[in-house]
Amino acid sequence: MRVYADSELTTVERDALQQRPIIDSEEIMRRVRPIVDAVRANGDAAVLEFTAKFDRVKLDHTVIRAPFEVPALSDAVRAAIDQAYSNVHAFHTAQLGADTCIETMPGVKCSRFSRAIERVGLYVPGGTAVLPSSALMLGVPAQVAGCREIVLATPPRSDGSIVPEVLYVAHKVGATAIVKAGGAQAIAAMAYGTETVPKVDKICGPGNQYVTAAKMLAQNDTAAMVAIDMPAGPSEVLVVADATSIPAYVASDLLSQAEHGPDSQVVLLAVDLTDEQLAAIEAQVHEQASRLPRVDIVRQSIPKSYCLRVASMTDAMHFSNAYGPEHLILQNDRASDYVADVINAGSVFVGPYSPESCGDYASGTNHTLPTYGFSKMYSGVNTGTFLKHITSQELTREGLANIAQTVMTLAEVEELEAHRNAVAIRLRDM
Repeated sequence: MRVYADSELTTVERDALQQRPIIDSEEIMRRVRPIVDAVRANGDAAVLEFTAKFDRVKLDHTVIRAPFEVPALSDAVRAAIDQAYSNVHAFHTAQLGADTCIETMPGVKCSRFSRAIERVGLYVPGGTAVLPSSALMLGVPAQVAGCREIVLATPPRSDGSIVPEVLYVAHKVGATAIVKAGGAQAIAAMAYGTETVPKVDKICGPGNQYVTAAKMLAQNDTAAMVAIDMPAGPSEVLVVADATSIPAYVASDLLSQAEHGPDSQVVLLAVDLTDEQLAAIEAQVHEQASRLPRVDIVRQSIPKSYCLRVASMTDAMHFSNAYGPEHLILQNDRASDYVADVINAGSVFVGPYSPESCGDYASGTNHTLPTYGFSKMYSGVNTGTFLKHITSQELTREGLANIAQTVMTLAEVEELEAHRNAVAIRLRDM
């Protein structure tokens, strides 16, 4: 990892460290747009064609519908998924809020209530890893919210089947259909609908740059009438460590993110560490990385990462909030004291016994989080992601009389006579 000293950086250099690797979005959009257009025009035929081209799997159909035939899983895997499901379900159920109803003035009642988004599409990546956890993190809050139709899209295996663990999760969360496709073609199919793929109202889920580009294209096309959860970039983690941190723990957290993909970024903020203490962490990174099955991916992602030496926790939190990490791990002394200082982060992991892996799989929080600095304005996926809020107002005769002059005056200021008249015509009948 590259090592920098915060005290030696100029403002421009420090700002540069807070930026992510540049993505050529125009080039990616240029590649994705023809795929989206083809699926929109040719439906299932285009999806099957792109699945054969990109996933090298020839299928005769692209959708399977519930109830699903779930292959046998080992007792250990089934128990692990069941435990994770239980924790994630409990945490997301707790997020359901009560409806709001107040009287703003005598005779004027205002309320807000939530309703589930009816049709949602959940994208579960495939490729270099099997990801039933992503199916859980997307499917459980959609189920808790009460979505009527849950469509899950995931790339098929080489024999055309769906990963058994993902199929089991789809069954548990009440998915109504599974689209055997990945990439931009899967996003386009759910956004516009095909002969067999149901059209959805919102698409959620992580993915590579092409998946993200397809989501952005669909959201910006009024003909699609579809929303997305958030824009996303490569996965990332920022770890704060001080002299009390255990080097092996710090290194393990850095590597658990670095193995996600070659474009992942890991950042270490070393708070007042000596050269020897920092060297101990670096030694653990090298030792643990050499034993990883995905060490080749780590070798590609680590050069994009860095360590920043800072003098204090105040400096560390200032930099972290400016960076806005997807995952923030606080392995410093009295870590819980600093949670109040967090302004921008997707999810926070507090103390030496809270590895990111627990949030990724089973603690209960959601692992579908804003990356690339988007934690400054987006939240991670949660139960509210699958809800919309509707307001209502009910005025009595007295209520209208009480508020009438205010409304008519403001309508006159804005020169909207029909607005003023809608109140005045009722006043004449009182």
